[in-house]
Amino acid sequence: MRPFLAPPTTQEVEPGPAPTFSVVVAAYQVADVIGEALDSIRSQTLAPLEVIVCDDGSTDDLAQALAPYRDEIVLLRKANGGEASAKNAAAAAAKADFVAILDADDVYLEHNLEALSELAQLRPDLDILTSDALIVANGVEVRHVYDRSWRFEVEDQRSAILQRNFVFGLAAVRRQRFLEHGGFDESIRWTTDWDLWLRMILAGASAGCVDEPLALYRLRETSLTAQRRSLLLGKLTTLEKARANPGLREKEQPLLVASLRSYRRDLALLDLRAAVAAGEAGTTRRALSLLRAPKMAVRRRLELALIAVAPGVAGRVMRRRAASAWTGGGGTRVSRDAGEPPAP
Repeated sequence: MRPFLAPPTTQEVEPGPAPTFSVVVAAYQVADVIGEALDSIRSQTLAPLEVIVCDDGSTDDLAQALAPYRDEIVLLRKANGGEASAKNAAAAAAKADFVAILDADDVYLEHNLEALSELAQLRPDLDILTSDALIVANGVEVRHVYDRSWRFEVEDQRSAILQRNFVFGLAAVRRQRFLEHGGFDESIRWTTDWDLWLRMILAGASAGCVDEPLALYRLRETSLTAQRRSLLLGKLTTLEKARANPGLREKEQPLLVASLRSYRRDLALLDLRAAVAAGEAGTTRRALSLLRAPKMAVRRRLELALIAVAPGVAGRVMRRRAASAWTGGGGTRVSRDAGEPPAP
């Protein structure tokens, strides 16, 4: 039996029937990569009920890229509205028990749906199913998605989801629950999956994980500095929205406030690094202010101390690091000169 991770149950759960899966793929300017994603669905040991591709107003040659698959997919077309809106449109048209999400630039490994089906049968009480995956950069497998720095939460999913998104995004979600909760919030660009899992878990849903890699999550360098800032802003938006969630318990309010404080500090540090790298004035004062924050990792304190004492030196170090490598999801640093990622 495959290794599964799931919250403990308060009562015995009887195994359920095998569910069906609708795989949904949001497609926008992905003509160069979507074929690999669809090939990986073709290769599944458990075939999905259907594959729904939503063209979100692409202007590239997506039609030609999809031509070899037209008899195997349901193709929707809509005006560009963002990834969340494309996934919502596909989910609304789906017919299966679960909506399985596959990003157009990633791929499933061949046992993905089979393993998720096994988990769903073993634990029919779960509404969100995910798995581990392999992070790939420059064609090289870097590490697992779940490791010591980012783990799947089992014991207290309510508290964990208020602090971080512990659900890897190539997940399958029970379609009925997805629709009941309004799907992805189309006003949030960067953290729509976290927002949905948070709303569902605070309303009583549980998530489970197949503890083995079932997909390849590919990192690409595309305006990553701007994306990291946008991602932090998205996290703050998601948590601010959670303040008004009717499922939030009074005892969870301090945890939410602490999470907001932590991400605001992360944003301030990111902006400070950019200012130091650009040689802006006033960085010493900003570094000293951040140094007064409690519960900060030793490595960050050392970085802030260097900025405070020698901002010029710190700026040169940051510019040299930016020239030699870029940082992708999960803090993975990837060399610009070779496939192997540099040591953290």
